Amino acid sequence: MAAAAPSTAALQNSLVTFQSRSPSSNSTNPANLSFSGGLRLPKITIKTTNKSRHGGGYTGAKMADSAAGSYASALAEVARSNGTLEATAADVEKVDKLFSDKQVLNFFVSPIVSLEQKRELIDDITSSGSLQLHVCNFLNILIERNRIDLIKEIVKEFEIVYNKLTETELAIVTSVVQLERQHLAQIAKQVQRLTRARNVRIKTAIDESLVAGFTIRYGNSQSKLIDMSVKKQLEEIAAQLEIGDIQIPRY
Repeated sequence: MAAAAPSTAALQNSLVTFQSRSPSSNSTNPANLSFSGGLRLPKITIKTTNKSRHGGGYTGAKMADSAAGSYASALAEVARSNGTLEATAADVEKVDKLFSDKQVLNFFVSPIVSLEQKRELIDDITSSGSLQLHVCNFLNILIERNRIDLIKEIVKEFEIVYNKLTETELAIVTSVVQLERQHLAQIAKQVQRLTRARNVRIKTAIDESLVAGFTIRYGNSQSKLIDMSVKKQLEEIAAQLEIGDIQIPRY
């Protein structure tokens, strides 16, 4: 049976429970973390398997999604109640970037690494001020409940909750090269006009296969697509050539 997600009270109470500990002079720091300077982890050998402890197939995936949504909602509620929703959203992006490193994720999910080592690493984050205290406490809760492996799903679910609370439309702009800020601002205005959203948040991605131009995905689960890429135009021309729609003039 899956562990319950933390309540708002549990997260707020953890502000006391998970206060950073002062480093002892004779203790060994398992890692040196700084979001600007990178992360050094102790050398460990981790054997991974494809078996998930959440169960197999569709049922296991749904259980994981449900748990991730509950954790994300709990974190968002704490942030909303203490007036730090925007700052917490920024912190969640930092967490997403941090755990995108496989070495970091493996460190936290590994049964070889002790709970105390994992806590010390979170304490380093707390003492450095890189994340707000309640976000660090949230990570501690995930570690204690052996749910840190859900962190990527929690990040996605938090983004959905955040967008709903702030009436924000997320648009993913994919291009061959990074677009200029003014171009992204123009795209945001167009998406806002189409969706009538109060706010529009742009995420960018690079895809060299587009040849030139860009694509925009928005809507629920980014189900709507505006394709302004040269790749799309070339595909349309190729399709027309195959069915003989293009008339080649004779000279």
